[in-house]
Amino acid sequence: MSMDDATVTTEPTQAESAGAQTVSAIPAEELARLTDDIVSALKTVYDPEIPADIYELGLVYKIDIEDDRSVKIDMTLTAPGCPVAGEMPGWVQNAVGAVEGVSDVEVNMTFDPPWTPDRMSEEAQVAVGWY
Repeated sequence: MSMDDATVTTEPTQAESAGAQTVSAIPAEELARLTDDIVSALKTVYDPEIPADIYELGLVYKIDIEDDRSVKIDMTLTAPGCPVAGEMPGWVQNAVGAVEGVSDVEVNMTFDPPWTPDRMSEEAQVAVGWY
């Protein structure tokens, strides 16, 4: 899954409210490092029923990095009745919370839109034998 598949945003500013582009108080180089480190952390969390990480499976819909370096993640599961539904948000919170510079992590589970296998990266498809 490429970074284009998951949305990474920063906290809106007053300028954005007026229609200008998003400007982060976090320096661009640090924001890029944080983004890369957060994605790397997400790639350490695996769905126990599928031999691929949650990022490559396409379960991460959105990553917001706020100016205070708190992170909000919108994600889903492969199915609403997934046996790890209660545990997965904690796994994600722990993994991303360990990233240097992250102040707080909030994980929002959503099933809209529902996950489908076409969200999987080629890497995940190869891992599960679908490619």
